[in-house]
Amino acid sequence: MRRLLFACLLLGSLPALALDRFQVEGYALPNGLQVLLKPGAERGHVAIRLVVGVGIDDFGCDEKELPHLLEHLLFSGTDATGEGGLEERMQALGGEWNAFTSNADTTFVIEAPAKNQRKVLDLLLDLLTRTRIDDNAINAAKRVVEREDGGHYTHLRRWLDRQDLGHSASNQLAVELGLKCPQRAEVDGLTREQLEKVRKAWYAPNNMTLIVVGELDRLLPAYLERAWGALEAVDPSEHRTLPDISSSAAHERTLMRGFIGNGAKLHWLVPEPVLDDQYDETFDLLKDYLDWALYRRLRLGHALSYGPWAEREVFGGVGFMSLNADVDRDDIARAERELEGLKADLLRDGLDPDTFARLKQAAIAHQAWAVQGNSALADYYWSALGDYEDGRFADPARELQGVTLEEANKAMRELLLQPGYLRIEKPLLGDDQVLWLLGGGLGALLLIVLGWRLRHRKPDNP
Repeated sequence: MRRLLFACLLLGSLPALALDRFQVEGYALPNGLQVLLKPGAERGHVAIRLVVGVGIDDFGCDEKELPHLLEHLLFSGTDATGEGGLEERMQALGGEWNAFTSNADTTFVIEAPAKNQRKVLDLLLDLLTRTRIDDNAINAAKRVVEREDGGHYTHLRRWLDRQDLGHSASNQLAVELGLKCPQRAEVDGLTREQLEKVRKAWYAPNNMTLIVVGELDRLLPAYLERAWGALEAVDPSEHRTLPDISSSAAHERTLMRGFIGNGAKLHWLVPEPVLDDQYDETFDLLKDYLDWALYRRLRLGHALSYGPWAEREVFGGVGFMSLNADVDRDDIARAERELEGLKADLLRDGLDPDTFARLKQAAIAHQAWAVQGNSALADYYWSALGDYEDGRFADPARELQGVTLEEANKAMRELLLQPGYLRIEKPLLGDDQVLWLLGGGLGALLLIVLGWRLRHRKPDNP
C-alpha cells in the first residue's frame, strides 16, 4: 500500500518531474516488477516499453534463436482469432506495437493514445500470459524468423560462413577470437519444450521492467498494482558468462567481398583497454576525435576516402574500436601507410587540446537535443537501465564533462600501442583485371583458331 501511495504522490507532481528527463521515480511491485513512470511533454500519447531480461547472449550457439522465436510466438494469438485478431484488438485501441530481441534483452515497444493506456497494457498482459503455443504457430514463427535472418540457411551460405566469406570484417574477427558463433543459429531444431522452458524461466515479473512515458493516467499505479501485480515471480535464472578472447587471430587478412569491382574497405580493429573510471564516456569522446582525425587526413588531406569513420562495437564481453576507410583497391597500400602515419603522430604528439575541447563541447551540446519526445525518452530509459540509481539516470553531459584531456590521452595510447588486427575487404578481381583477362582470353582464342586453320589448310595443287 505504501508503494501505491508513493506512486499516486508521484503522479501528483508530474509538472515538476517533467522538467528533468533524468529524474524518474521508479518503484517495484511486490512480485518484483520494476516500474518506471515518467510524464512526457506530448499530450494524448504514451510510449510503453516492457523490457524482459533475456537475450541472445543467454544461450549457446545451437539455441541462440530461442528468445527471438519466442518473441514472435507471443504475437501468434490468445484465442481462436489468432494473430490477426490480436492485431485487430490493438488497432481498435488506436495503438501499434512491435518487439525486438537483442543480445541482452527482449523488449516490447508500444505507442498508444493516452486514454487507452490501461486497455493497451491489458492487451500486453494477455499476450504474455494467454498466448497459445502449438505446433502450427511454432512452424509459422520459424518461417518468419528465418526470413528476418536472411532466408533459408542453405548449404552454400553455411559453406561461405565457414570460409569467413559470410561475415563482415568485425564479425569475422570476433569468430576468429572465439567471441561469436561461426555459423548462423538455426530455428529448425528448436522444440516446444525448449520454448516453454524459456517462457517459464525468464518471462517473470522479477525479470521485467515496465517503462511508461507520456500523459500518464492517474489511476495507472493502482491498475498496475492490481493487474500486473498478480503475475507470479520465479527463482531468478543465471545469465551466461559473456565470452572473452579465447583464441588467436591473424594480424592481417584479406577478405573477398564479391567477384568484380574497384572498391575496397580498410579496417583496423583493436580491443579497447579496460579503464577504471569514465570508461564509456572516455572512449566515446576518443571515437569522435579519431573520426575527425581520419576525415582530416584521409579525405581532406589525401583524398583517399570519401567517408572514413571510427566505430565502437561489442562482441561477447569485449569492446572494440575500429578505424575504417572506403578506398579504391589501387589505393589500399597508400591508405595503410596513412593510417600508420596517423597512429604514429597521435602516439608522438597526443591529442590536440583545442580539437579535443571543441569535440568534447560538441558532444555535450548534443545532449541538449538528443532525446526529444515521449518515444525517444522511453527508448533512452530502455537503453540506459544500467545507469538508473536512486531515482535518477546518469546525465551523459555531466559524465562527458568529467573526461579530461589527460584521461583521453591515456586511453588513446593504451589503444593505439596495441598491434590490432588489419582486415581488407575487396572483390576478387578489379575492373581492369577483368578487362585484361577478357583481352587475354580473346587473344588466346584467336591464336588457337589461327593455328587450327593453318594446320588444316589444304596444300596448293602442283
